[in-house]
Amino acid sequence: MSTAEIREVVEGKVAALAAGDVKAMLTYYAPDVVQYSLAPPLRQLTEGQDPVPVENWIATFEAPPRREVTRLEITEGEDVAFATSLDRLTATPRGMTDSFTLWFRVTLGLRRIDGRWLVTHEHSSVPFEMDGSFRASVGLQP
Repeated sequence: MSTAEIREVVEGKVAALAAGDVKAMLTYYAPDVVQYSLAPPLRQLTEGQDPVPVENWIATFEAPPRREVTRLEITEGEDVAFATSLDRLTATPRGMTDSFTLWFRVTLGLRRIDGRWLVTHEHSSVPFEMDGSFRASVGLQP
């Protein structure tokens, strides 16, 4: 049953993002979540319930970004689990007419807290070119 509950966490976050419902999205995070996101700095120590950073990010788009989770794999223990996926984000930057699509890697660490699975660690990354240019490899697809 835990795998289904963890899948619900992942899918719930995606649905809340698509709806632009940041508060609903944050209900899937532990209060002391550690995030390694695509944007600087290297490590975000955030109040897991502070909607402002995510609301500010969503405001940079014409509409809330659409996120698709693919190749989701879940490994679980009694009270600790992790999930990995390849995700596709599609959005239109504010003031633009053309959208972009970006594939990236995601690893979630989850803990069962008070009977609920919550994200305690989130890591998102894009590979970079190893040819000395260090350019983000945003054109990759699975």
